[in-house]
Amino acid sequence: MSQRSLDLRKSTQIVRQHKVLVGIVIALGILGGAAFGVLKPPMFTSTALVALPTPASPQSATASGQAVTSDGTDAFTATQEVVAGSYQVLFGALPDVRPARSLTDLRHYIQIGSPSPEIIAVTAKGKNAGDAEVTANAVADSYIRYVTSSRSAVGHVQAHLLASAASATQPSPIERAVIYALVGALAGAIIGVIVVLAVGRNDRRLRQRDEIANAIGIPVLASVPVAHPTVAAGWTKLFADYRPSARHSWQLLTVLDQLGIGKSGSARRLPYDGDTLVMYNDRAATHDGGGPFSVAVLSLSSDAGAIALGPQLAVFAASQGIPTSLVVGPQQDAAAAASLRVACAAPVPAGSKSQSLLRVAAGDESRVELRPDTALVIVVAVVDSRAPVMPAMMRTSTTVIGVTAGKATAEQLARAAVVAAADGREITGILVADPLETDQTTGRVPRLTRPTQPRLPNRLRGVVTEIRR
Repeated sequence: MSQRSLDLRKSTQIVRQHKVLVGIVIALGILGGAAFGVLKPPMFTSTALVALPTPASPQSATASGQAVTSDGTDAFTATQEVVAGSYQVLFGALPDVRPARSLTDLRHYIQIGSPSPEIIAVTAKGKNAGDAEVTANAVADSYIRYVTSSRSAVGHVQAHLLASAASATQPSPIERAVIYALVGALAGAIIGVIVVLAVGRNDRRLRQRDEIANAIGIPVLASVPVAHPTVAAGWTKLFADYRPSARHSWQLLTVLDQLGIGKSGSARRLPYDGDTLVMYNDRAATHDGGGPFSVAVLSLSSDAGAIALGPQLAVFAASQGIPTSLVVGPQQDAAAAASLRVACAAPVPAGSKSQSLLRVAAGDESRVELRPDTALVIVVAVVDSRAPVMPAMMRTSTTVIGVTAGKATAEQLARAAVVAAADGREITGILVADPLETDQTTGRVPRLTRPTQPRLPNRLRGVVTEIRR
């Protein structure tokens, strides 16, 4: 499988698509950093000061011909900083440091600096105030002994102790926890972004409407959020209480129109066995024994959310005055729609708006008995996402494929379309469940058909409308 090339735009989309995962990693980083700051107490620090001989200011050093470094300190002071942290000085301080440490460990607990050109500062860290003070004084004393002895590699230096280490300080535990929490958040954000980009680069699942439509060359008719019932009671509640928003209601109305059911107040001919559809309760219904219009909503077993597309469309159609039957027939993956079948075995709850016009049924036969006034039949079909096979269910006027954004690959959709076409079923469009909020694509919305009658002219000018004799 080829990897997806990434640019800034795609990377941003991948991060936004996996923002929950990134947020979880950031939260773990914050908790880990705060826990580290609390469980590992901050160490005490204490500083001993050693005075160097004059002249040591940059002006006097320059006047006397001494070199001055780029940061404004003279080379003599910089050299003494190196000497104070050298092997000879630290080795000479080992017998006096507390607790006893190796030379390598001592280097991690000592910091040499120069607060002014005339002073060398030896700062030591320790688990308690006493250890920090003793260690800082031991290194400062070892430095003075070394530079004032004949063994000094930089010559004899008249250095003396200016201030011994005392009053060791310790950072606030709360401040330390906050700092480590911020560091953990930053590390978590970096790790989270790297992980989602690595995962997203190899993720072939389709998320945008245009990607879904282009995968099999069929337009997206509508994209709506769906419920996710897991038990029969949840499906029963959906039958009684499903109320889409105004925007999604318009999309579902458009689906009915695209499929040939018709919008409110529009009687029209539909290509179904040559029958004429007339208005029934302000909606279209078949006549002359032609049978109702039927739609199969085909989804994948790995996409649990898409199963709700068929039931929601059926409930919506019934709420619009169309006598509708929802049929859950035999499935290739029976477990995928098991709870829906159980819910369809019971009648629609009393008191619901669609009770009088919605009928639900679950059967194992390819033919289903319908009420004579049924105008629309919606059949729920689920196929295996790995090896799809069309189940033996009733024939329908048309078929649509239902898919949730980010749940299926182009290969899986193509397999489902192939088995439907091989079974002699015409695929009219795609219904997308739970579209991404950041998706600005349309899914190749089909163009509306042109009116069959030519449009009359608005006004004629320069045309003679009477004959003069």
